[in-house]
Amino acid sequence: SSPNHQFEDGIMANNLLLLIAVAAGSIFGALSRYYITLLAVEKMSRDFPFGTLVVNLSGAFLIGLCSVILKLIKADPALYSLVIPGFLASYTTFSTYTLDTFTLFKLSRYQQALLYGLGSPLLGFLAVELGLNLGQVLF
Repeated sequence: SSPNHQFEDGIMANNLLLLIAVAAGSIFGALSRYYITLLAVEKMSRDFPFGTLVVNLSGAFLIGLCSVILKLIKADPALYSLVIPGFLASYTTFSTYTLDTFTLFKLSRYQQALLYGLGSPLLGFLAVELGLNLGQVLF
């Protein structure tokens, strides 16, 4: 099984080294997302969210690739924490969402996978709409 993935091995222990690894990976993931998005706006169009699309698709690809590699090399939990919940989850939550949905399918939890996979974007859309409406009412 993969190193401490939430659906396979339970919740990772609160260990200072793992927390530092997640934090360090998150810094670089967020900065990468920010600069890739800026670069896409500069090089492409402002009329379509190319930066977000590039980040989401590359993040989904990378989380799949890194999951396999980290499993094959039997990565230390700190390296796993740096890469998956650190860098990639900060780089794009879409990558985490797609890995979680895929994992549910792989574990034959089809009903949960469909509910989560379809429900997250639909409910997210509604949550954005509610937030926008509340913001307009309050401010």
